[in-house]
Amino acid sequence: MSTSPYSDLPARAFWRSAVTDRASLDPGDVYAPRFRIPRKARIVTAGSCFAQHVGRTLKTAGYDVLDTEPPPPGMTSATAQKFGYTLYSARYGNIYTVRQLLQLLDEAEGKVAPALPVWEHKGRFHDAFRPGVEPEGLDSPEDVAAHRKMHLAAVLKAFRAADVFVFTFGLTEAWVHTETGTVYPTAPGTIAGSHDPAVFSFKNYTYREIMPDFVEFRRRMMAHNPEIRFLITVSPVPLTATASGQHVEVATSYSKSVLRAVCGDLYDRFDNVDYYPSYEIITSQNARGAYYEANKRNVSEQGVATAMGVFLKAQGAGQMAEPEVSTTGRRKGARRAAENVEQTDETVRPARGRRRAARLAAEAAGQGGESERPAKARRRAARLAAERAGQGAGTEPAQTADDVVCEEALLDAFRP
Repeated sequence: MSTSPYSDLPARAFWRSAVTDRASLDPGDVYAPRFRIPRKARIVTAGSCFAQHVGRTLKTAGYDVLDTEPPPPGMTSATAQKFGYTLYSARYGNIYTVRQLLQLLDEAEGKVAPALPVWEHKGRFHDAFRPGVEPEGLDSPEDVAAHRKMHLAAVLKAFRAADVFVFTFGLTEAWVHTETGTVYPTAPGTIAGSHDPAVFSFKNYTYREIMPDFVEFRRRMMAHNPEIRFLITVSPVPLTATASGQHVEVATSYSKSVLRAVCGDLYDRFDNVDYYPSYEIITSQNARGAYYEANKRNVSEQGVATAMGVFLKAQGAGQMAEPEVSTTGRRKGARRAAENVEQTDETVRPARGRRRAARLAAEAAGQGGESERPAKARRRAARLAAERAGQGAGTEPAQTADDVVCEEALLDAFRP
């Protein structure tokens, strides 16, 4: 007979064995799928910036990710992404809040007509609910309305066809039309439109608002397909700016905590909802910041590959479909982990201890690409990372271009 309810728990239930003793950059045994996603299941994706990684990975792995609003024939991939094509299952752009997701369904079904759907910028006109999909705007409000009508038909087609709906929860903060509650993906005046405090107001959604919104969205989707399943995640990308009055780190912690609590309760309440811990993988203390770029906000190439690789492996998709990480990406991750070892422990650990920890972190990074890199090259990379940790971080390498289209990032132009 056990003397404690913890006596027979597996190693993954204890911090020391599951985290402390785990190699740096080893994501660990963090995900056991509630259900397997069949290759032939019709998948619809939506959500914040990070959801684009999920959709692209599933496509690459051979899953049937729907696209009911594809680009015109002959359009290049770069141009298609610039104009909001191929990012999600329809051309809705980033959907940061659950309220906007539910509002989109309401509009597509003809239940609501959102307020102020057209925003103007320098004589050109933009769809207020996806202002970035036509970067140069359209000629008239009528053109915007015509485009939106076609878009809503594509949205409804995707939502009705979905066997699996993938949604990444992104933010609690939003801007709304004060009188009607209509919610927008960006602040008026950021991409288009202009901010009028008498018309628009800041909204920071709470658990009590977000939870019933998603429950209602789920109910409505199941009314058309009782067998539909939902895969939910929380974006690991911090806020680029906050209008809450809090420090941006405090505001980020609040936002992600609320969203994670919602996801946890959705998972506990509904058998057709699965939660994938991409947020936990990217933000893990074991990663020592290696899964973020130099700005400590954008998820790095290695972070995306690790998170998506764990998902595909758990889903039984096999290692062949795992996203590739370039040699440069692995080296950047190893270097960042090593530098963070030095910076974090500088005041409490002797130089020899810091170098050893950095070397271990670098070696762990090398293990991620073990099949592609010879042992000598991995040892050399580890030694260089360790030496760098002892000598100082040096010059930060140039940041690589990010092919994820994130309207929220445009707020960077407005920060002090």
